[in-house]
Amino acid sequence: MASKSDFLENAILNHMVGGPDYARPATLYFALYTSAPTDAGGGTEVAGGSYARAAVTNNATNFPAAVSGLKSNAVAIPYAAASAAWGNATHFGIFDALVGGNLLFHNSLTVPRSIGSGDQYTFSINAIQFTES
Repeated sequence: MASKSDFLENAILNHMVGGPDYARPATLYFALYTSAPTDAGGGTEVAGGSYARAAVTNNATNFPAAVSGLKSNAVAIPYAAASAAWGNATHFGIFDALVGGNLLFHNSLTVPRSIGSGDQYTFSINAIQFTES
């Protein structure tokens, strides 16, 4: 399950109680990491070798309504093929911008993966799960 960042926890609390309101981003950007981010951020995001965060439109088609407190991706989330080694991807983060921006969610990959030149990483359908508990 993806963990909320400190930024998102505060944004949701402010939205629900007293403001300011939080507007969900129109696009979510999925980052890969070679070392773990925390709720406060940090970690080592993959860089080089044609790496870019994978962009997904943030709508009900790509992320259908939650059922029994669980929400997940309904589409595969592919990255461009690596033109050089990206290293051992161990974690992911979800941001509100292609570069920089605010970390919203993060978690470890179910199976870490060494990504070499020519490899293409893809999150399969239902690989990213969100819950409120």
